[in-house]
Amino acid sequence: MHHYEWDKVEKEQLNPSLARQVIHGETMTVARMYVGKGCVVPEHSHHNEQISIMEQGSAKFTLDGVERVMKAGEVVRIPPHVRHSVEALEDCVALDLFSPRRDDWLRGDDAYLRK
Repeated sequence: MHHYEWDKVEKEQLNPSLARQVIHGETMTVARMYVGKGCVVPEHSHHNEQISIMEQGSAKFTLDGVERVMKAGEVVRIPPHVRHSVEALEDCVALDLFSPRRDDWLRGDDAYLRK
């Protein structure tokens, strides 16, 4: 068993308005994302299924051209290969679950998040 405490997991600053804490398992990734108001995660897609749980704040998610404002306590599932983007309408904290594991993040192939 591996035990984690979020306050002890390193927070990686990706750009001035986006940071994350990440735990990689063998077959999945869990990320706590800190997104500042006005931050835009540009449209992208990946082969991973994603479930995003809004813990704090609100953000506009656009999936395949369909917009939806997500607020604290709401959850969205993003199927594999679906193009999506996010715009923070206020400071947000979201928990993102990915399956399979985000090997692209392990390799550092996440330049779209670092802009």
